[in-house]
Amino acid sequence: MESASNGAADTVRRALATEAVHAGREDLAGQGLHTPPIDLSTTYPSHDSREEGARIDAFAAGGVLPGGPPVYARLGNPTVARFETGLARLEGTESAVAFASGMAALSAVLLARSAAGLRHVVAVRPVYGCSDHLLTAGLLGTEVTWTDPAGIADALRPGTGLVLVESPANPTLAEVDIRAVAHSCGSVPLLVDNTFATPVLQRPAEHGARLVLHSATKYLGGHGDVMAGVVACDEEFAGRLRQVRFATGGVLHPLAGYLLLRGLATLPLRVRAASATAAELARRLADDPRVARVHYPGLGGAMVAFETHGDPHEVIARVRLITPAVSLGSVDTLIQHPASISHRIVDTADRHGSGVSDRLLRLSVGLEDTDDLWADLSGALGEPGLSGAAAEEARVPVPPHEAAG
Repeated sequence: MESASNGAADTVRRALATEAVHAGREDLAGQGLHTPPIDLSTTYPSHDSREEGARIDAFAAGGVLPGGPPVYARLGNPTVARFETGLARLEGTESAVAFASGMAALSAVLLARSAAGLRHVVAVRPVYGCSDHLLTAGLLGTEVTWTDPAGIADALRPGTGLVLVESPANPTLAEVDIRAVAHSCGSVPLLVDNTFATPVLQRPAEHGARLVLHSATKYLGGHGDVMAGVVACDEEFAGRLRQVRFATGGVLHPLAGYLLLRGLATLPLRVRAASATAAELARRLADDPRVARVHYPGLGGAMVAFETHGDPHEVIARVRLITPAVSLGSVDTLIQHPASISHRIVDTADRHGSGVSDRLLRLSVGLEDTDDLWADLSGALGEPGLSGAAAEEARVPVPPHEAAG
């Protein structure tokens, strides 16, 4: 996959792996730097208050990024801007706007549409549990119509400001035809949550999505040590999002921006390596009689979901190498029970109706050895027909002297 670069090298076509390493860093050599600096300033001096006032007016009018030196950290930060440039290039969009979390990013999109008098959202389940809750509860004054992909066109109305889908979806990994959905949206902006796929596996903007959302906490950061969100989009919409970010204060800390830019450099390698392991684990799970059903997207990726014949809580309790924890996209493998954690806030009937069963487990595959992961997962599944203490006992090797007795 290739991506067109911007700025001084905008006539050059560069591969995704090259963009991941270099986008947002092109000016460093000219400054005598090799790694990006972290700009921690919250404010910046200016002796030309008239010129500074003009730049603030431009921002207020359309969210235009101030030229010249920065003004105030809530308008923008140079370190965060590097990450935004890098992510926009990877997604193939004009711009990107970063926020303090994925939910802050989604909230900004909803607020921007509401400010235009477009409060109605059409959405396809399943989506991340907190996204579902934000829409269903109407916490930002929005109204949602839930539908399947085939029903999107019929669900649109004059006040519809957004269509939202996740593909692959959290946690069932269901996929939608993004190009077909975008066609159904007509002039209504389509937002695709691309957290699970990342631009390594798909770039929704190439298929008609106007907005591409990431919980950057996940694969973009990749190490479980940064929380962030980002929306890749055209510059016009980016301006509106910057205005919302400035007014609401959901800014990303510069250190997080630095870590995310560093994370982008290894994103293709991490996603491809973890995806290869995930595909093999999905195959083994599908052949295992202790597993009722496996969900793995045709697109591939590092996420696997599976439904157990036995008690999924016992699997969570028995893993030793795999980390039982919420979130995903880290270098280590994580497992969680969506009905208890990530999608607990979703009404039970809605959860079940979107395919999130009570026996579903979600596995975020990391960079460990495939056989080591399978040994831990297989042991946690227990022996066929065993459960509870019996399965745990079967998992623990018996010392040779005891076996002899």
